[in-house]
Parts: sequence; C-alpha cells; structure tokens
Amino acid sequence: MTARSESIAIDIDDEQMSGTFLSPKSKVPGVLFVHGWGGSQERDLERAKGIAGLGCVCLTFDLRGHAGNGIALSRVTREDNLRDLLAAYDRLLSHPAIDTSAVAVVGTSYGGYLASILTSLRPVRWLALRVPALYRDQEWLKPKRDLDKADLMDYRSTRVHAETNRALHACAQFTGDVLIVESETDEHVPHATIMSYRAACQQTHSLTHRIIDGADHSLSDPVSQQAYTSILVDWITEMVVGERLSIIQSR
Repeated sequence: MTARSESIAIDIDDEQMSGTFLSPKSKVPGVLFVHGWGGSQERDLERAKGIAGLGCVCLTFDLRGHAGNGIALSRVTREDNLRDLLAAYDRLLSHPAIDTSAVAVVGTSYGGYLASILTSLRPVRWLALRVPALYRDQEWLKPKRDLDKADLMDYRSTRVHAETNRALHACAQFTGDVLIVESETDEHVPHATIMSYRAACQQTHSLTHRIIDGADHSLSDPVSQQAYTSILVDWITEMVVGERLSIIQSR
C-alpha cells in the first residue's frame, strides 16, 4: 500500500509555510475468515467486527455442507471446500474498497488447513492459523467425513515434512507473515502437528507462535475464547498498522 501525498501552503501573517498532507489510500486491507469442520461463520463474526474497526473489510462465510448450506455434510470433500474458499476469496477481492495486495486469511482447524493451501493458489499477505489440522494428500476426493480418524491422529502425531504434504508445502513457499495459535490440551491437533506447520514456515517474513494455556481444540472455555480474540486482534493490528507506519516512515 502507498500513502497519498498532497503539498499545501499554510498562511501565517503575510507569509506561507510549506506543508504536506499524508493520508491513507482509499483502499483498505481485506480479511477472510475460514471456520473449521462442522462449524460455521458464527464465531468468526464477533472477531471480524473488531477487526473491521481497524479499517479492514472482513468476510465470513459458511463452507458448503455446514450450517445447512448446500450439499450434505456427509458428501463434502476437501476439493469441494477448497473451491468454496477460492470463491469466497475472489468475492472478497471484488469489493471495491479492497487493496488486493493486502489480504489476510484467518483459518481455524480444517479451515487453517484449507487456508494454507489457498496461499499457493491466490495472493495472501498475512496468514493466521488457529490449531491448523493436517490431512494426508491421498483420498482428496473422498468425503471428508469418511476419512480414517485413527489414521489421521497417527499421522498428526508424527513429524510431517513439507515436501510430502500439500498444505505444508504451501507454507514452505509462503513469504508473508504467519501467526500460529495452539491449544495446550488440544484433543484433535497435537503439538506435533503444530510443529510440522512451524517447521514448514522457513521463508516467512515473520512467524509468531502462541499457546493458549489450558485451552481445548474448540476453545470451549470463554476465557480461552477471549484469549484467542486478543491474540488475533493484536496480531492483525500489528500487521496492518505496522504496514501503514512503514509507508509513512519511508517517504
């Protein structure tokens, strides 16, 4: 993003002082939220309202198969939901107020997995992943509900290398800023999965890793919910405001 610069004259007595107005571009950052498997946009809405207050355009949405939306959940594949995410991203960028070079994607669990893959298909500047899930590349077109849960937990409990997994490979190529938020007592995404994501992020501009003490996967405790909201809003604030300050200081 760039700042608009306008030279002005300020009258004082019989003289003039030179001045310069600096103001933000009319375009603003966009933030896309991706909920987890079996969830909905409902939880994202409150956080999106707070982030919109920072001067961002936010989009939340329900993946197909969720919240009574579209095809039955039992038939949804990862391919279906990745296409949903691509459509939502493209809709966000069609908003006339969006700066298309300043897009953040915030993904939770399954949504974090899809968001990681999205970075290899669309431009993303900032990537926030809360308890990002991990899946084998095989059986991509199989209904997600039919994937072997025991096998998935075994897979997630081991170190997975970026070159062997589509989502991690996308993270390995990502050069923007990343936030990873882990739940201390997560029953679905173990610490090993978080470390696989963290290890993959070798080319990022910055990497922030936070652990919410005592939190489970779904943040069922209101205190954990608030902790995550604070982490996310603070990080988005740092990224967006930091970006604008660097523009002004470079002039």
